[in-house]
Amino acid sequence: MHLVRVATCALNQWALDFENNLRRIKQSIHEAKAAGATLRVGPELEITGYGCLDHFLENEVYENAWDSLESILTDESLHGIVIDVGLPLLHRNCRYNARAIVLDGKILCFRPKLFLANDGNFREMRFFTPWKAPRHVEQYFLPPRIQKLQGCRQVPIGDVVLSTIDTCLAAETCEELFTPNSPHIEMGLNGVEIFTNSSGSHHSLRKLDQRIALISEATRKNGGVYLYSNQIGCDGDRLYYDGCAMIFVNGELVGQSSQFSLNEVEVIVATVDLEEVRAARFAPSRGQQAVQSHEYQRIEVDFSLTEGDGNVLDTPTPSRQPRYHLPEEEIALGPACWLWDYLRRSGASGFQLALSGGIDSCATATIVYSMCRLAVAAAKEGNKQVIADMKRIAKHTTELPETPEALCNQLLHTVYLGMENQSSKETRQRAKDLAARTGAYHLDTNIDGMFHAAKDILSQATNFTPKFKVHGGSNTQNLALQNIQARSRMVLTYLFAQQLCEVRERPGGGGLLVLGSSNVDECLRGYLTKYDCSSADLNPIGSISKVDLVRFITWAVKSFDMPVLQDFITAVPTAELEPITADYVQSDEADMGFTYKELSRFGLLRKVHKLGPYGCFLRLLGEWKDEKTPREVADKVSFRPRLPFSQLSNMYDQTKRFFHFYAINRHKQTVATPAYHSESYSPDDHRFDLRPFVYPPSFESWSYKKIDARVEALEARAKQT
Repeated sequence: MHLVRVATCALNQWALDFENNLRRIKQSIHEAKAAGATLRVGPELEITGYGCLDHFLENEVYENAWDSLESILTDESLHGIVIDVGLPLLHRNCRYNARAIVLDGKILCFRPKLFLANDGNFREMRFFTPWKAPRHVEQYFLPPRIQKLQGCRQVPIGDVVLSTIDTCLAAETCEELFTPNSPHIEMGLNGVEIFTNSSGSHHSLRKLDQRIALISEATRKNGGVYLYSNQIGCDGDRLYYDGCAMIFVNGELVGQSSQFSLNEVEVIVATVDLEEVRAARFAPSRGQQAVQSHEYQRIEVDFSLTEGDGNVLDTPTPSRQPRYHLPEEEIALGPACWLWDYLRRSGASGFQLALSGGIDSCATATIVYSMCRLAVAAAKEGNKQVIADMKRIAKHTTELPETPEALCNQLLHTVYLGMENQSSKETRQRAKDLAARTGAYHLDTNIDGMFHAAKDILSQATNFTPKFKVHGGSNTQNLALQNIQARSRMVLTYLFAQQLCEVRERPGGGGLLVLGSSNVDECLRGYLTKYDCSSADLNPIGSISKVDLVRFITWAVKSFDMPVLQDFITAVPTAELEPITADYVQSDEADMGFTYKELSRFGLLRKVHKLGPYGCFLRLLGEWKDEKTPREVADKVSFRPRLPFSQLSNMYDQTKRFFHFYAINRHKQTVATPAYHSESYSPDDHRFDLRPFVYPPSFESWSYKKIDARVEALEARAKQT
């Protein structure tokens, strides 16, 4: 056997938090050394934090990164182990996302990223330059202060591999694993036995299986040891980096850190047998490709990875099955960890939530309760950082909260803002019961006075009094009166957020963060009022589908021992913005003209499958053939006006068509509350889904004509048969 002990880690870094980022990096190296590892791999851009965004255009960030790297080089307690650390780097006036490979206070080389992530949530091409080419190497001129430490002026920079006394190792970075022709393919054929990958990969529902499959495949055919490192936590943006650092050997998992955790540093160590790698590369067909592969420039390193401190185990770490979370668990854990990071680093005293009695605000409150469960559990396990943060947030109690309910009472504030003739007793009671179960500080009040005052101002100014539809008003009047209520709730929620700390005699805090509770399907359809309760500081469910939220709440009934949630699952979704009568109760799905399941499907087809109206129509013809006629499918997909635009007001109000309402409501996403990113079809306009927000009335007319023609052809064929 030829045993080597290796370590990879997940770090909770924060954008531009150089001092604490450096502390966590050093802690991970110390833990790796203590476990006998001779190689430590860290996350992408760990020195600065991945989410610096346009700060990466500032030269000061690069200077500060050098300060941190210099501290690593000069800290002798970090010697005796190969360190792979991520940082931004300036080279010939170009900015690179790079890795520094360090040993015993010396920089062995810099390895810049070859292929940059530049879609979805990522804009690396805005800040960085991709390296010139695979296997290209040149010299990097070190800053004068580093030249003195290094004893030379230059070090190699490029796509290199390192040859130690006993093995060969090389690095690829995050996105390169996801590319079709990943660098590890040629590296493996060139004899590289250990691959490292520093990543900044964010959480999306059901994404981990794809990541694990790619890492496993990276060494399954070609053999090798693969060390995957990732950031964990919220580093100041909408993304939650979900950790899950892993070690694979020949396609088999031998180490995996947690995917959702409040720990700031997690180090995974495994003992691997390089003879297993060599034995896996026996096939003559592989050898034939290896001798034809391109040659890499090698850096000779006078160091043996097998030379530990005597603590290396005498047997390899056994393989294990990957650990996956159910999507319901992902919703319970991911947004909860994201909220905790945001809360503890923002200096705020807690959260304010308008609790409506519906499942969306219920899910938001339950996620906060899940956050409290995680924090209390971490404190009981002795997590020093969580204890310190909890002491600040829950500083109005003499002892640390010992239950999630006790912590919730300190930081979660809920309010039911009802209307006398429109809010049902059922929704009011559900909100009260949920607040009681979670321990939240709850208030219940009506907003009739504010509603009538706003309406009366219009009446006084115009001598016109709008009416609800059930009282004889037009659709326009009906919508205007609903919007008064919705926007009043936003104003009042912020008022409560600013004043409840003083009401509870807790002055001196940082105020409360207002939480929104609009789901991704409503955002996609535009079924919300601009600047209503969807306008907030944060929205933990803003890119989670209604279907998944129902599954999450159903799961939480038993998993969190919360029977009170059952009533939310069976309740008909309603905005309760119109008066309740003997024969009418407002329904969300009736208003929208779609079920939430249908909206979720449209979202996936539009964004993930990249289909326009005609493409959606063709796809849904097959999917819905047993449920709907071609004309019914067309009616769901498109709105095809037959009248002059001036005559369409009632028809527009009454006819619900996806692309029509998507287009006319797109502007709402320009002011959408920053939301936790979890769904691949999020319509977030700020970064993820960049599309126009003003569309011409005929923007899809060409597609609509093609849909009409196909429907008529199908109907004609059906008549013939």
